[in-house]
Amino acid sequence: MIELEWSQAIEPHVTGAETTSASIPAETRRAWIHRAPDEQVVGLYLAASAVDPDVPAPWWLRALADGRLKSRAEGFSLEDRVSKLLDARPGWVFVPWAAEGDCGYWEYMPSERRISGPAIPTTLVLTDRHAGWLDVYVVHAGEAPDPVEVHGVADLRANLARFESMG
Repeated sequence: MIELEWSQAIEPHVTGAETTSASIPAETRRAWIHRAPDEQVVGLYLAASAVDPDVPAPWWLRALADGRLKSRAEGFSLEDRVSKLLDARPGWVFVPWAAEGDCGYWEYMPSERRISGPAIPTTLVLTDRHAGWLDVYVVHAGEAPDPVEVHGVADLRANLARFESMG
């Protein structure tokens, strides 16, 4: 039953069109996990992940449950700062349909032109893999390369032109 409860907790409670038309992460925050008290969300996540360690969950919730993030609001703030930075630059597009329970990611569309044939553009994702919370995957065809760790928004801002030119 915990799997069903978790599935309902991450369900966005909107129509598919509303979910896929989101242009910033804040527009994807429509599930129970986004508005219930942090303690309840973490408690349910811990119960669900005890049954299934690979339960779908946003990066900020995994970090919050591990004690590496102080609050869900801190995670939302990072998402919003990244969104504001990338929205101000041409070529970056927010993709709201990430993995179930996640907030989405950004693609740098001009990077696709660097590879002939079908390519995955340079992609920026939020992650709980490290304390910088951001990973960049350079444009590629075929198997994804190892991610480039970005150490926060200041590091992203300082290296954005380099990330845009990688390929």
